[in-house]
Parts: sequence; C-alpha cells; structure tokens
Amino acid sequence: MELTKETLQEIDEVVPRYPDKRSAVLMVIHLIQDELGAISDETCEWIAEKLDIEPINVKELITFYPMLRETPWGKTHVRVCRTLPCALRGSYATCQKLEKKLGVKEGHVREDGEYSIEFMECLADCGEGPVVMVDEETYENIDEKEAGKLADLLLMGKLDDSAEFVSYEKGLLSETVTKAKKSSSKAKK
Repeated sequence: MELTKETLQEIDEVVPRYPDKRSAVLMVIHLIQDELGAISDETCEWIAEKLDIEPINVKELITFYPMLRETPWGKTHVRVCRTLPCALRGSYATCQKLEKKLGVKEGHVREDGEYSIEFMECLADCGEGPVVMVDEETYENIDEKEAGKLADLLLMGKLDDSAEFVSYEKGLLSETVTKAKKSSSKAKK
C-alpha cells in the first residue's frame, strides 16, 4: 500500500487529536479510503499497526458501516435513497432505470469500472425524493422518467453542464453568489 505524503501527513496530524490512538481509527480509514478508494486487508493491517490495535478491529468497522468498503466503487458512483419517503415516491423504479441505462446492477461495479450503483439509507433530503447522489452531488425529485434523462446526460458526460439537472450543492452555491452580488450592488448605491 502506498499513500501520498499529504495523506500520511494528515494521518499523523489527526491521530494525536484523540486521547487514545485507537479512537482515530474511523478518521484514518476515511483518509485512506478517500485516496485509495477502498480498504484492503493489507490496509487494515497497516492501520492496525499504526494505531496499536488488531486488524480485526479495523475490519469490523469496514464491514459494519456502509460508507466504508473493501473494494472500490466505479469512477462515477451513483447512490439512490431507499428510505421510506423516497421509496413511496418511486426510488425503486428510479434505481431500476439507472441500472438499465448505466448497465450495472445495484451493489456492483460495471465491468469497465466506469459506473457503480448503491442503494443507501437516507440521503437526508426526505421532502424532495426520490434523491439520487452522483459522486458527491445530490439531485432531488429523480423519478423513473427523470432517472432516464439523468443517466443519458451522465453517459454523454454532460450532467455537470446540464441546466435541467442542477445539484442541490450547486444550487446553494449559485444562491450564495446571487445574494452576494445583490448585497454588493446595494452597498454601492
């Protein structure tokens, strides 16, 4: 396992923040997973040695928490909320449409490694479901029909430039910029 100097430095900075080294295990796992995409058995052993714990203690966390993984997701990872509010608004049909369009089954990575799909418990936007996340961008009200359009844009590499699909995060950013511009123009008057 090889980590960048930056990740190693972040690990060395985060561990002393905890009263006991073992308490930093989740933070260390996240830092490494952010770089490598997953936590292998070799990585479990490295983390265990670093934090003076047993490798099984690291493995238990990785197999318990759904955001931690032993094998990497695809280059583009799609998450679909399946919690009750989203399910009632059609998230299962949304997921099926994405599976069909992207050519990958839920819980798997497409053979070429480009896409993966995962059902998630609560993406924290219950009033706007079905909710779909593409990597770290959240898209709201993605029913089966919208899922087809979203997948088509994703496959063409045009989702980020789409006016029809603006992620929650980009929407917040544009609202902040608009408010700042309005405040600036009022201040000039």
